[in-house]
Amino acid sequence: MESFRKLGLSEPMIKLMEESKFKEPSEIQERTIPIAFAGKDIIGGSATGSGKTLAFGASIIEHSVKGKGIQALILTPTRELAEQVGKVLQKFSSYKQLHVTMVYGGVGISPQINALERAEIVVGTPGRILDHMERRTINLKNLKTLVLDEADRMLDMGFIDDVEKIIRACPKPRQTMLFSATISQDIEHIAKKHMVHPESVSVDSYVDPSLLKQVYYDVPKELKFSLLVHLLQNETSGLVMVFCNTRINADFVANNLINQQIEAMAIHGGLTQQKRDRIMQAFRSEKVYVLVCTDIAARGLDIKNVSHVYNYDSPKNSKEYIHRIGRTARAGKDGIAISLVSQRDYESFRNVLMDDSIKVDQLSVPTNIKRVFIRFDRRDDRRSFSGGRRSFGNRGDRSGRGGRNDRSHGQRRDSRPRRSFNRRY
Repeated sequence: MESFRKLGLSEPMIKLMEESKFKEPSEIQERTIPIAFAGKDIIGGSATGSGKTLAFGASIIEHSVKGKGIQALILTPTRELAEQVGKVLQKFSSYKQLHVTMVYGGVGISPQINALERAEIVVGTPGRILDHMERRTINLKNLKTLVLDEADRMLDMGFIDDVEKIIRACPKPRQTMLFSATISQDIEHIAKKHMVHPESVSVDSYVDPSLLKQVYYDVPKELKFSLLVHLLQNETSGLVMVFCNTRINADFVANNLINQQIEAMAIHGGLTQQKRDRIMQAFRSEKVYVLVCTDIAARGLDIKNVSHVYNYDSPKNSKEYIHRIGRTARAGKDGIAISLVSQRDYESFRNVLMDDSIKVDQLSVPTNIKRVFIRFDRRDDRRSFSGGRRSFGNRGDRSGRGGRNDRSHGQRRDSRPRRSFNRRY
């Protein structure tokens, strides 16, 4: 624990670190905590799962005083991330008996109003924080620290105006810390506008590229779901995340996986917060091994032991692809990202492959796939499972570039042996 002592943490917090089996600070913690303790503004480039919650949270906790009103506000893009961050701060602030309050939509506002009256630290989504500001049920006059967590995701989700309003309502002077997996022009604009001589801290991705295998199948759309079932039944080990682009598709995939005796649950923004919490608890405790999710529902979540990420629907660009596959190959463990590419995915997948840093191998579609029965309801998009097919590899490249997209279906890009996985179902 000596390394944590050198960062300036108090003995009670170090004891909590010990109890939580922390041995050494992560890179983002080691580099950020001293700067945060000094009260300086920070721009942190760090992915989910890197330990950034305690990177900004340690100084907040140590500097907060019980009974002195709201002294820190942490903005997050999603309810799930607000809960996740809030629980970490609750745990590590227990020695000071601080009140950490999480506020977000989808649940009753009255209990939040009551909790805000006692809070020293608030974690919330921009929309619900603004709601409380308009109701005058949140008092920020004693605020000392503002944190924008997963700032890039908040901007991607259209929260920039809300975030700006909240920042303007916060007192000056204050400490502002901004954390983002990517530092875009919009992020730089916010930093220039609202931060004072910020120090930049950037760490490498938490995902180990050497342990992450990336592959895709060019599959006829009428076989796409059958291929997913085949792979889950024969190649899966550990927890699995399956990404879809819409709520409807997420429900469709999860329901049909259940029909194939595969333990799956869908999570998306159309569910109540209570149901989303139950689903995440079931997944984290490994009562359910397959989580079918949309990007919004999964943003910012740090889930351990995810061995496989499936792109059932192709993400629209490389940035979204990188966020998805970053759920696996963490903390020294192997992982695999598998994209199921059919005709409707071609354009999006080409956009992904425009990023030269992304290296994806094509695999042949297994010849022994068993065609499974698919159940539709009124909302399902049957177009995904009907009609003819054009080959992804033979489709014209709009960019005018050749290379990996010109490979014919069924060819491997290299001769590395395939990893075998134990069946979990």
